[in-house]
Amino acid sequence: MKAVCQRVSEASVKVEGHCVGEIQAGILILLGIGPQDNASIAKALALKIAGLRIFPDEADRMNLSLQDTGGGCLIVSQFTLYGDCKKGRRPFFGGAADPQLATELCDVFAESMRELIDNVETGEFGASMEVSLVNDGPVTLVLDSDELGLS
Repeated sequence: MKAVCQRVSEASVKVEGHCVGEIQAGILILLGIGPQDNASIAKALALKIAGLRIFPDEADRMNLSLQDTGGGCLIVSQFTLYGDCKKGRRPFFGGAADPQLATELCDVFAESMRELIDNVETGEFGASMEVSLVNDGPVTLVLDSDELGLS
């Protein structure tokens, strides 16, 4: 599982011109699912992200987590995080999970985040989405469950 986490002052996602999810201060998560991923990895990654200390404290140091600040979380599925660009110029997406598994694990991830924080919004799996954000900092982190030892 791969997640690109961006600290935002606001973020939203639209499908066919209609807003399906939006948050104010918090984290926008672009979430990619691989074929080897499972529910325990999704839950562990949610716990990791909810506890990341990437928000400023009163001394303006990154010491607070999403759980500490009460911020929101916007989750957008992104199979292109598994794009392989090693050969040629057209990315190969065969490393991404099949849609059925990916849908299931995106739901597990979102539910796990809802158990940890109050404000969780999502995009629409498989839809063509327009994502808008104001990156705060900017702070952007890439998390890979394999590299984190979550698998």
